[in-house]
Amino acid sequence: MFYTILKHTHSGTRWLLLLFLLVALVSALVKLSGKKEYTKSDKMSAMLAMSFTHLQLLIGLILYFISGKVVFSGESMQSDLLRFFLVEHIGMMLVAIVLITIGYSKIKKASDSSSKQKRTLIYYGIALIIMLAAIPWPWQQLGAAWF
Repeated sequence: MFYTILKHTHSGTRWLLLLFLLVALVSALVKLSGKKEYTKSDKMSAMLAMSFTHLQLLIGLILYFISGKVVFSGESMQSDLLRFFLVEHIGMMLVAIVLITIGYSKIKKASDSSSKQKRTLIYYGIALIIMLAAIPWPWQQLGAAWF
């Protein structure tokens, strides 16, 4: 039961994370092209995206060690499903989380609005692309659902 709750929480929370990432990216793109100031709401959406990323990491790490889809064996590399969860999903997500964390730090340190928006677009944009590639979508036949 604990596993099921965590799995559904991890799967459902991804939608909030993707929403906050998109909000941060769209706002940065619109404001950069319009030469508008970086606001408190921009900072909040960037911070929420990073916070939900870290929440997903914590839940994901627990799942990594209790899931039946993660099998620590050389034979796991022969199976698309087991390899995906053992290596690909966690590896790509860790790269994306590192990018978002570094990006948020660089956004905070930037001195002007244009630099903050550019850093948001670069770091969060690359992380979003990696995350979208690493999510086990239902059509990939990896035993995952929409929620």
